[in-house]
Amino acid sequence: MREKPKRSRQAKKRIFIESLIAFLIVVSPFIFKLHQYLPIDPEATINVFGYSIDRNGFEDLNTYAWFLLGKLVPLYLLVIWFLTCKHWWYHIILIPLLMYAFQIFEVIYSDDNFVDTENLLWLLPVCMVVIPFVYLIRVKLYDKHVHGIDLEAMDAELKELKEKERQRELKREEKEKRAS
Repeated sequence: MREKPKRSRQAKKRIFIESLIAFLIVVSPFIFKLHQYLPIDPEATINVFGYSIDRNGFEDLNTYAWFLLGKLVPLYLLVIWFLTCKHWWYHIILIPLLMYAFQIFEVIYSDDNFVDTENLLWLLPVCMVVIPFVYLIRVKLYDKHVHGIDLEAMDAELKELKEKERQRELKREEKEKRAS
């Protein structure tokens, strides 16, 4: 009896989360177009939750928002993809995800007049970790499913053989002790 309400709660929670994800994907084009509702006046600022946003070195607030939303929308779509992907290669999504994150950071916090310039160097350490990790997973899957090599089964067989060899050695030593 108790199992049914638990399953029902889990199902409702899953439906809610999946609906929220679907909603976020559906509204992404509309979120991207939010910049059109911002002023073109170069001196304009807006206040959002007590935080004042100005043009941040861009021509106007509209251009700044266009540029920022052009980075934020793909970033949150990549986050959704990363969190919901069930393929073995999903870690590789971290590379474009972090690229957008670094670009957003550069746009918001850089005093430089140029954007999207140096962020490739920040991705290099991430790539050095993620790419070999994904390649290792690929090699293991390729060996298992294409060549039919199951490393875990081989390890189990080796352990079994070692155990049999150890048992034979113990029996041999025991026979030697009896004989002497």
